[in-house]
Amino acid sequence: MNYHLFQLINDRAGRVDGLDDVMEFLADRLIYGVFAGFAAIVVWALLRRRLQQVAEVFAALLLAFLGAQLLGHLSGQLRPFQTHHVHQLVAHDPGVSLPSDHATAAFAIALAVAAFLHRGWGVVLLVAAAALGLARIWVGVHYPGDILAALVIAVAAVAVVAYAPLPTFVRKST
Repeated sequence: MNYHLFQLINDRAGRVDGLDDVMEFLADRLIYGVFAGFAAIVVWALLRRRLQQVAEVFAALLLAFLGAQLLGHLSGQLRPFQTHHVHQLVAHDPGVSLPSDHATAAFAIALAVAAFLHRGWGVVLLVAAAALGLARIWVGVHYPGDILAALVIAVAAVAVVAYAPLPTFVRKST
């Protein structure tokens, strides 16, 4: 199923040069826009002294990073271009593909921003994360399951932070 979905998306690559150029940009460069937007939102939050919310965002990002590292070490799934004939539009080192680091970072940032800082900007970042994930499949470096795993890790990390009881030294005094 994972490979079949991969083929449905990746088989469209290489047909329209302009579309391939957009997908290559989204796959490789959109992450920098997500990071820049995230940095601006964090600065805005810090200027408004929303320290607890910023700490929650970074806690969720740390959990997502650790979850992705753990899954990556447990997984032996190689990248699509290592085991199949694909339309690979961007160069990438061989290795484990599950989960996508780009998608994990983008989804974790988007969901953490939406949950803790600003719902509207979180939705904008979530659209960017989804576009990035689709593009990573399009260019032949990830399977759909790699992107889905990244989303699940991000949701879990944000949920843990959102629903975990805060230590007493972090709680707001009433």
